[in-house]
This record gives sequence, C-alpha cells and structure tokens, in this order.
Amino acid sequence: MGLIVLLAVVVVVGILAISAYNGLVGLRVRADSSWSDIDVQLKRRHDLIPNLVETVKGYAAHEKSTFEDIAKFRSVAMQATTPAERGAAEGQLTTALKSLFAVAENYPQLRASEQFTSLQGSLSEVESTIQEARRYYNAVVRDYNTKLQSFPTNIVGNMFGFQQKQFFQMDTPADRAPVEVKF
Repeated sequence: MGLIVLLAVVVVVGILAISAYNGLVGLRVRADSSWSDIDVQLKRRHDLIPNLVETVKGYAAHEKSTFEDIAKFRSVAMQATTPAERGAAEGQLTTALKSLFAVAENYPQLRASEQFTSLQGSLSEVESTIQEARRYYNAVVRDYNTKLQSFPTNIVGNMFGFQQKQFFQMDTPADRAPVEVKF
C-alpha cells in the first residue's frame, strides 16, 4: 500500500513538472513570436524612413542636421538586438522623426504633396501596428515572467535554465510627454 501511495505521489509530481515545463515553453515561444512581429514592423518602419527623408529633402535641403540625425538613429535602431537596446534606439529615432515632421510643417507645398502624405500615412499605420505588437509582447512577457517566478513553476524553470525576458519600452522621456498641439 505504501508503495502505491509513493508511486502516485511521484506520478503527480511528474505530471505537475511536465505541465509547468510545457507552460513555460509555450509562453517563451509566444514571447519570441511576438518579438518577431515587432521586429517585422520595425523593419517596415526603417524601410519607410529613407523615402520620407528623400521626399522632405527635395523641399528643405538646408535642414541637413535633421536628415543626418535620422540616418544615424535609424542605423542604431536597426543594429539594436535586445528589447532594452531597441527601446532606447527607437525612442531616439521617434524624436528625430518628430523633428522631420516639424520641418515639413514649414513647407505647405510639401504637406500638399501626395507622395509625402502617402508616406506619412504609411508611417502612421506602421506606428499603430508597432504599438499594438509591443502591447501584446509586453503582455506575454508579463505572463511568462509571472509564471517563471510563481511556485512551483519557478523550481522547474530554474532546473531547465529559463530566463526572464525584458519588456519592450521606450526610454526616451519625450515619448512619455504628451504631444503638444498648437493652433
């Protein structure tokens, strides 16, 4: 009788360990997949930026420093690998893009340009998609990190070397400030 109880306990513990392991693997895969979605959208954003810059350059050739900043921050953002690095680099790039749109405000004929408005609309669409993807990624990472720290999953996670994931957040203070609208 004691052997049967011991065997039942071992089976139950084994099932719990397998369940915890599979849950962690599932969340890790979802986090990696959602990070990949963010990466795809950021690539789309990075591909749109040179076209936008070239369009504005035709109207505002004397705004050289703005164009150089965008090129520099785009390059840094494309080379960033971790969510923390990506968040910081994308924050700098967003600030530089805001400067580009401020330059565009000084050129009514540019704002009226069909190519510029099309590129601006595409960029706005990509920004919304990035925001949604980032929100989903952070939710999955939150669930994964919570499960990884919860008992008894934390024991299984430590045994198999699961590591916490970083949230994807913008670190630039300007990104947290409300957008100033002037009439």
